[in-house]
Amino acid sequence: MKLFNPPGRPAPPPDETPVGMTLGPRLTTSAVSFAGLIERLEILRSTLRWSSRLERPEIEKLLKQATSLRDEVMGLSHKERFVQAATREGVPAAEAAQIVDHEAEIEPIAQSSRERRQALLERSFVFEGTFGDNAKLLESLEIAEKAAPTDLPVLIDGESGTGKELMAKVIHANGSRVERPFISVNCGAIPDSLLESELFGHRKGAFTGASSDRRGKFESAHTGTIFLDEIGELPLTGQVKLLRVLEAHEIQRVGSDEVIAVDTRIVAATNKDLRRMSQEGTFREDLFYRLSVIHVSLPALRERRDEIPLLIAYFGDEAAGQLKRRPLKLTPRLRDFLLHYGYPGNIRELRNIMYRLSCLAGDTADLAHLPPDIRPGPAAQAKVAAGIEAPVPTSLSEAKRAASDEAERAFLERGLQEVGGTVAELARRFEMNRSHVQMLLKKHGIHSKDFRGSRQGDGK
Repeated sequence: MKLFNPPGRPAPPPDETPVGMTLGPRLTTSAVSFAGLIERLEILRSTLRWSSRLERPEIEKLLKQATSLRDEVMGLSHKERFVQAATREGVPAAEAAQIVDHEAEIEPIAQSSRERRQALLERSFVFEGTFGDNAKLLESLEIAEKAAPTDLPVLIDGESGTGKELMAKVIHANGSRVERPFISVNCGAIPDSLLESELFGHRKGAFTGASSDRRGKFESAHTGTIFLDEIGELPLTGQVKLLRVLEAHEIQRVGSDEVIAVDTRIVAATNKDLRRMSQEGTFREDLFYRLSVIHVSLPALRERRDEIPLLIAYFGDEAAGQLKRRPLKLTPRLRDFLLHYGYPGNIRELRNIMYRLSCLAGDTADLAHLPPDIRPGPAAQAKVAAGIEAPVPTSLSEAKRAASDEAERAFLERGLQEVGGTVAELARRFEMNRSHVQMLLKKHGIHSKDFRGSRQGDGK
């Protein structure tokens, strides 16, 4: 592998060149796949961080070069796939390449969060569920979109309940292994004594109770994706075994000398700080860098409040479908509570709350149907009812977004009131697309049927 060397800059002496790295004037990719090249670049970046044979300024420069090359290679990979797809559809390769080059020229233009979200959906981005316009989440989704077509290991971190397994499924669904198995493993739920057998399988008679041969999770995930949840709970002995799989792409069943080759895409997740754990010696540093070739961080729900109305509507509909009931109505004070609650359990907690409300309430849910441990007391309920001590936005952008959402909701409610709850008429009146109006109604949890028969000026 050759790393770019700026013109006029001599290559370092052979004894100062890090292992596995050669400096030269030009990058070549003919002998290795794009995915393989990116992986080598990431491993190189990890090696450079801890190299003792170079001065720190030199390491920093090489790290920047490696990062730049990685981005360039990923761009080339995207261009190659686009040209191939366009050629199959009858577009000349030269013309297709010009289209991609033109797109590359205009790409640096800043896009709003809403435009970035829409662009993801227009690129046929497969995502089960819903997501909003939060910049941090959009960045994570865009990284996942680029990483999905490769076979690079991905490490997903974030608080409990932020949707790490969903993100792993998104990466699998948007990749080339979508038709292959997706195997999920909770590393924290496997006893240490059974860990090796669960991951790699065992032969009959390997230990007491091994009455027959058994395939492990890695064999079951062959040609597919294995999701290692709570990877930070993996004991050090298991980490050594996993590192061998990442390096050699082969396993051995417990009680067997036979080496079995496995072709498995690894996606790991954790709610712990693995970098800090590696510094403390509780997680292998080499394994951390092997797993985090692509690193995706998911923000907590309290950092993406624009999603809360979407998730309330989404999980409300989901709960109604599973419980075979009509969609739930929320009182204004309950809706206000749900929009401003802190959600320490993140999306999982919100989902559980909506299922509880759908189960315990009749047609309309109120504060009394909330779990007792989060239900506001009588004094807090009185303040909510009176509109006192409304949460203060922590930034100007959050204040603008809150004001915009409130104005949008008031506009929709007033419009439905005027047209008697008819969505088609509301869309025609304001020259809007009907599907867009329905999306906005769902975002704010507004049900058009609640406004039927309330047309203003008809004498009712």
